[in-house]
Amino acid sequence: MKRWWPLLLLIVILGCKESKKDLSGETPVKISDFMAAFPKITLPFTAYDTNIAKIADTITIGYKAFIQFFPDSSLQTIVGKTRKISIHPVGKIEKEKENYLLISFTNSKKASYLAVFVTDKKNKFLAAKALIGSDNTDEYSHSLSINREPTFLISREKTNKDNQLSFSRTGWVYSSEGIFMVVINDTNEDSRKDNIINPLDSLPRKNKYSADYAQDKKNFISLRDGKTPNSYRFFIHFEKEETNCSGELKGEMKMKNATTAQFTQNGDPCIIDFHFEDREITIKEQGSCGNHRGIKCFFDDTYPRKKDPKPLKRK
Repeated sequence: MKRWWPLLLLIVILGCKESKKDLSGETPVKISDFMAAFPKITLPFTAYDTNIAKIADTITIGYKAFIQFFPDSSLQTIVGKTRKISIHPVGKIEKEKENYLLISFTNSKKASYLAVFVTDKKNKFLAAKALIGSDNTDEYSHSLSINREPTFLISREKTNKDNQLSFSRTGWVYSSEGIFMVVINDTNEDSRKDNIINPLDSLPRKNKYSADYAQDKKNFISLRDGKTPNSYRFFIHFEKEETNCSGELKGEMKMKNATTAQFTQNGDPCIIDFHFEDREITIKEQGSCGNHRGIKCFFDDTYPRKKDPKPLKRK
């Protein structure tokens, strides 16, 4: 009987190879087979713009298979409208309420991109975000690190002629609202201060007051639709040159009547009143908001409403 063991082992190995699932998309693909192509990722995880293709699995996912589970529009945000791409699984992060799939994409020009796609526990698509790419021309080295939350920290660094390090780091998390939001924004480059990241920029703006209100690039308020018709998410940023003082606050305000709203939050002594009139918004600090600003300035100013962006015209 022992002499048959090598033959039986060979049959088992060949059977496993033959049962390898077809992910080309030419035939229907089961979601269980698709998800099985992603090995579990051990956190923390790090990737660089120079090794995106190397960290990907050798398994190839066909475009037709990919769009069986993810909308084509989510793919366009990563690689544009081209379908001439090579798709490879990198790994999977499993959390209590959602899964995160890291996927590598390589286009016909051999440029590689790393992106994350989020699904719920029933494997329904929730969101996607581009992370890093290999086609950078800004003389920086780009990297991604993922912690256990997970927070996706995207970094860029370069060393100048004086051997000084210049860097910027932006941390993104997937929120319960179904989007990725900025939770970390750190840099030692002065030039970055002129390009303030608005964490609400991609949120819906269908409600009456949802818009951007600004004096200039460094003094503005962004309002976006809240969880209810009577609430708004807001992001305030201001820099007062005369006092060398700045402030920043992100939260949710609730409408008290047709033209006034208020921000309050449990555990935070900061209270801010909002008043809308003649296409402008006035804010007035009522509580103690010292945790969100310098000691020489207050949340107390008026901002005119900017024109809403024109919708993109389809060709």
